[in-house]
Amino acid sequence: MASLVIVPGWRDSGPGHWQTLWADSIPGAVRVHQDDWITPVRKAWVASLAQTILAQPEPVVIAAHSLGCIATSHLPPEAVERIQGALLVAPADPERRGILADFAPVPYQPLPYRSVLVASSNDPYCPVRTAGAYARAWGSEFVRLQNAGHINIEAGFGPWPLGLALLQSLGVNTSPAAVAVAA
Repeated sequence: MASLVIVPGWRDSGPGHWQTLWADSIPGAVRVHQDDWITPVRKAWVASLAQTILAQPEPVVIAAHSLGCIATSHLPPEAVERIQGALLVAPADPERRGILADFAPVPYQPLPYRSVLVASSNDPYCPVRTAGAYARAWGSEFVRLQNAGHINIEAGFGPWPLGLALLQSLGVNTSPAAVAVAA
């Protein structure tokens, strides 16, 4: 099984968010930390993510949310080579939000690993058609949720069983026994 690297988005993922719950309950999960969650700078964010990936002793699976998805798409080749798969949830659209503009343009080339992109029909931070374009360009499997907002705690997504199932399909041990041991 691969190591799980959790990549929060802009302003981090707070208490009760599925990323925080996974970080606390999945054995070996590692959460990326940024020096500045409020005013994101692409170079710093990507460097921190790459450093976290390269520090893992085995291949990794990424669980990214929002701007974390876009940071993942900007990774350098030496970090990309270590990725076994990625769950990319509710990607941000940096071209629509000024504070995130440093992450534009978003790379539109295939990712060299299996990826699943999950988006919502009514995400206020990224139109579903833009998320679909990312999925097509990146070669990601596309899962469209109906009226799921930004797939975060404010939209009612805490433990998120579907996300755990998708994560397991990418090679992360999310079995109840493994999660119970970590709790």
